[in-house]
Amino acid sequence: MGWDLPEQYESPHGTVRWASLGRGDPVVLLHGTPFSSYVWRDVAGVLSARHQVFVWDMPGYGRSEKRDGQDVSLAAQQEVFTGLLRHWGLRAPPVVAHDFGGAVALRSTLLDGVRYGRLALVDAVSVRPWGSDFFRLVQENSEVFAALPPNLHEALVRTYIATAVHRELRGEVLDALVAPWLGEAGQPAFYRQIGQADERFTREVEDRYAEVGCPVVIAWGDHDTWLPPDRAKNLAQRIPHADLNWIAGAGHLVQEDNPAACATLINDFLAG
Repeated sequence: MGWDLPEQYESPHGTVRWASLGRGDPVVLLHGTPFSSYVWRDVAGVLSARHQVFVWDMPGYGRSEKRDGQDVSLAAQQEVFTGLLRHWGLRAPPVVAHDFGGAVALRSTLLDGVRYGRLALVDAVSVRPWGSDFFRLVQENSEVFAALPPNLHEALVRTYIATAVHRELRGEVLDALVAPWLGEAGQPAFYRQIGQADERFTREVEDRYAEVGCPVVIAWGDHDTWLPPDRAKNLAQRIPHADLNWIAGAGHLVQEDNPAACATLINDFLAG
């Protein structure tokens, strides 16, 4: 399916591009890093048969605004998400959040008091330590990496994103995932979002996950090397009422490795 984000929301941290698909009860999808709402295209297409699906690119990601000095931290994305839900007029919608988006969704409900009807956490950044060895290396040396020649930068981003899946990404999909991080705006934005990733933003809420009052499902790729399965088990222990499900044959980017299983799990969860 094609992927377009025709709507705009002026957030405190930059212009957000967003869209809604289908009709019915709403559901909101959050992407992670270093991705965009594009990763939800197949799952959103399935969900839109029964739901109005809201998708958006976080400031600093995808088609949303990227600029020098931009705050793209977890706290900033939390502020944007809380405001965006208000802008959409949604009260207690179901929320599906992947990777970094999981931490955003958890912070919005625990720190801002935002209510969700249901919460699906998909390979979610939620408990320390975060990310891969490469992610931490870049985070500690973001200014050095940002100075790479464009061709070396592109090769690095391609190689990095390719490790998010268990199966090989199709060429056109890899191209689409890499494209937002290229060029004069994209290259510094890539290192900006990694450089601002700070584990204190999950440390502030890790001990409060049991307070999440809505039904919760945790979905995890059984071959995730970015956030290994022990993180899923840790998260499930912190949310005692959560239902932990494994997505077979999938790495961290489960939406690409096994979109059918991911969509089915989410559809069933939304149906209650």
